[in-house]
Amino acid sequence: MEVIGKVKLIGEVQTFGTGGFRKREVVVTTDEQYPQMIMIEFVQDKCELLNSYAVGQDVKISINIRGREWINPQGEAKYFNSLQGWRIESLAQSAPSNLPPVDKFEPAASVSDEEPDDLPF
Repeated sequence: MEVIGKVKLIGEVQTFGTGGFRKREVVVTTDEQYPQMIMIEFVQDKCELLNSYAVGQDVKISINIRGREWINPQGEAKYFNSLQGWRIESLAQSAPSNLPPVDKFEPAASVSDEEPDDLPF
């Protein structure tokens, strides 16, 4: 699955436990009628993927949905979901460097009434 939107926030790397589990969160705002702020976590070696991105960039993030069960002290099962990123791509449109920039729009030549109409309909 993929999430497309604009980076709203990139968190710092967080480390948990004695095993050194690492996690880093990014929040992406979708471009919809009702924009959603989606939090996606990158874990372990994937944390570094966020280093070259900044707030305001348009991105596409490939995700996996993760779910887990937790039994509270009263013995009740609780369920949690998370979105885990494994790839991120910039959607910035870059102009090819070998082409000159386009400064102005020139309309196409208009068709005069004297030209024959060779359309089949």
